[in-house]
Amino acid sequence: MEAESEPYVRLASLRQLHQVMAALNTARSLADTLQTVADGVVNALGYELACVNLVRPDGDLVVAAFAGNPAAEALITGRVGSRESWERRLTMGERWGDLIFIPHTEGWVLDDDDVPQWYTDGPAPRFEDEWHPSDRLFAPMYAPGPQGGGTSGELLGVLSVDRPRNGRRPGAWGREALQMYAFQAAIAISNARLRANMQRALVRLEREQQALRASEESFRQAFEYAPSGMAIAEMGGDQHGRILRTNDALCRLLGRPASAMRRYAFSDLVHPEDIGTLLRTSAEGGRAELRLARRDGSYVWVSLRNSVVADAADGPRFLLTHVEDIEERKRRELQLAHRASHDSLTGLPNSAELRARLSSRLCRQQPQSALPAAVDSMAPFESFDSYGSQDAAHGRPAFDRGHDFDFPPDADAYDGYDHHVHTVAPAGEADDGTKGLAVLFCDLDGFKSINDRFGHNAGDAVLIEVARRLSNGVRDGDTVARLGGDEFVILADGLGRADAQDLAVRLRNEIIQPIRAEGRAVRVGASFGIGWAHCGMTADEVLKSADERMYVEKRSRPKQHRRAG
Repeated sequence: MEAESEPYVRLASLRQLHQVMAALNTARSLADTLQTVADGVVNALGYELACVNLVRPDGDLVVAAFAGNPAAEALITGRVGSRESWERRLTMGERWGDLIFIPHTEGWVLDDDDVPQWYTDGPAPRFEDEWHPSDRLFAPMYAPGPQGGGTSGELLGVLSVDRPRNGRRPGAWGREALQMYAFQAAIAISNARLRANMQRALVRLEREQQALRASEESFRQAFEYAPSGMAIAEMGGDQHGRILRTNDALCRLLGRPASAMRRYAFSDLVHPEDIGTLLRTSAEGGRAELRLARRDGSYVWVSLRNSVVADAADGPRFLLTHVEDIEERKRRELQLAHRASHDSLTGLPNSAELRARLSSRLCRQQPQSALPAAVDSMAPFESFDSYGSQDAAHGRPAFDRGHDFDFPPDADAYDGYDHHVHTVAPAGEADDGTKGLAVLFCDLDGFKSINDRFGHNAGDAVLIEVARRLSNGVRDGDTVARLGGDEFVILADGLGRADAQDLAVRLRNEIIQPIRAEGRAVRVGASFGIGWAHCGMTADEVLKSADERMYVEKRSRPKQHRRAG
């Protein structure tokens, strides 16, 4: 009877096993898969109790699912057994293929370890193959390996079973069925973990994308609504520096629409004098102060600060430039610099600025064409600046070559003097056609009496008018400076001796014209001394020479002719 019914029982078990395995692959989550594994042992393999112990990331095993006894499930689900204790169990007892069977005669030593377990009561077995309540049967579940073998991969968990319904230890068919089921369960658990990891990755990716979108939106708003100008420009390639995007503040600052700005690079908008400053500005953390062109042709002072927006894999992507309007600050700085270098009353360059301009035209080396024997404090000076200022009415200035003087023995052959063009002076008292830098020292005659008779306001009005007349009487590029009090100095380049004398006469004739001061007409005279600057002299020596010549000229005229009236 038993022999006739055995094939029918096995066929029914196979059908149940097939249904359970199909259910393994339809579970929606890892937790559902684990519970389905435990339920399948009870429903299809003929055991009353089943437990799934899952390996955690730290290597220990946790009771992840239980089936067959609600009380036992509540007792041990979620409890953890150490990896060491489980390794001990998997090396004990009898090996039935991949299965581990520990009979009650050996398993008593495991009663006090830290692996979660349950205890069942029952009578002692009467037959050799009868199941004892203390017997233990484990089915390790390994991840599928490269060759598809069940034990070739890492340990995923251990399936524990207890109390076969027929009361006997499983035979060959039961062992094979449990081993095959454990193999399929490992595949299902691996797939469930993969799906769970993919779902977590998708959730993480979605969160990162949301964060990226939020960051991009924050950047867009910060860029668009920044109170100062912002621009994004190309980096690298043929279009390096081309403006890709600008905010409203920059468009308003330059008076250009965004569509027009995209046709330019900053090098197209920068003032020609500032192009070098722009090219020297580094991309990463670089900053510069320069002028950018407005649509109406005017220029505005701005501060540029650059930063590179880079991609970790592809390197720099584009250049982010912050443009701040510093026109007002620059205006104040220029005003302060102007006040420091110009006379507050007349607006002319002051004594310090005069000396600075004169010193910039002179070097300490004496040019070969100068005559050393004729050089003294009263000798004529000659000059010419490095950028060759000249006037067509007075001819081309004469100069010697800047490379024709001797360097000191320890000097570098390419030092600061290498590109200097020497300032020279006409030789002798006669006009030999040489052009140089004339220094006209002007002292007003009769000015003190105006101050004493009509007050300082009248005196100030006279000084302002004299400054205006002197400025109008010279060429563009010449310097008119107030040395102090009623003394003025004119630097006029490219003049010969006759030219300088003619200029002094013209200026004196302008000065002696009546001047309206405090409602009355007053007149002052002027004495001029003409000196010449040349390399090898200092600015103070040049001014002293012109001053002395002015006093010689003043004393040479009768006192009654020193004033115009």
